[in-house]
Amino acid sequence: MVLFHRGAAIQASTTRRGNTFVARACILKEDGESTSLGDLGQFASQTCAFEFAVRCAKAFVEGLPIPRSPFGKWPGPDQPKVS
Repeated sequence: MVLFHRGAAIQASTTRRGNTFVARACILKEDGESTSLGDLGQFASQTCAFEFAVRCAKAFVEGLPIPRSPFGKWPGPDQPKVS
């Protein structure tokens, strides 16, 4: 689904990872510049993940700080785990 906010097209999405859903968002601004915010956080609910992706994309378009995910970032497969 594509949403429009202040002239920018926002495509929020979720993907399943194990027993959780990962929030993601891509933004296309009026000038044609595209930005992917990447993985934004993990959620137990697909609806919560989607709503968080939209919230983050809106903040990015408005120039505000992107909200923190409730569980923070997790290390990728090629990154060392933090204790």
